[in-house]
Amino acid sequence: MDITSHTHHISQQYNIELDDIRKHLSEMGGMAQRQVNDAIQALIDADLEKAEQVVRGDKGVNQMEISIDEECVRILARRQPAASDLRLVIAVTKAITDLERIGDEASKIARQAIALNRDGVAPRGYVEVRHIGGHVSRMLQDALDSFARLDMDMALHVVQTDKVVDMEYGTAMREMITFMIEDPRSITRVLNIMWSLRALERIGDHARNLAQYVIYLIKGQDVRHSSLDDIAEHIQDSE
Repeated sequence: MDITSHTHHISQQYNIELDDIRKHLSEMGGMAQRQVNDAIQALIDADLEKAEQVVRGDKGVNQMEISIDEECVRILARRQPAASDLRLVIAVTKAITDLERIGDEASKIARQAIALNRDGVAPRGYVEVRHIGGHVSRMLQDALDSFARLDMDMALHVVQTDKVVDMEYGTAMREMITFMIEDPRSITRVLNIMWSLRALERIGDHARNLAQYVIYLIKGQDVRHSSLDDIAEHIQDSE
């Protein structure tokens, strides 16, 4: 059976239903990614209006999660899918949960942008937000692309990049703490940046989860608690 195609059933309606949940997952991913990018830009540019749009837009991401979840439940109830079809439905169900949480993290960044607009610009941290934000935005894009193309090599790259983001996040946190010790007057505003960096690090974690679902979907193996070497070995075994 070709894992890249879910249009092999006699029932055309079943084929359409499976294609729809993949298409709707991609649409929700695009919405979550716009939320992340807009939140980062709102923070860097001190754009209050854009930050408020991101906060309001979180409802749209939440509504898409509910809608796709209902589609998946209907497929499970009516079609009783098996093998790769079942893995697709399970992977989509898990992926939309991560996308909903990515929307929540984007909303948190936007709220920090609103707070900085009120309290004044932070003296440090915007370079780190731009740099780590660029990493996690590309991770999310690659994770969504790997899901759409069922590309395990791209999924592995996302998991590898998450390790880089974790290290850069740790370095940025240490620098922020050192700065606050040297200039206690900046604590409130620098804390807003630190919470934003924390949200970006969590977005990277969710993008990594999305990539791991791709490997589960194709290989049927849960690699959530596997090392990078073990994940790479799973992928090589399939080639």
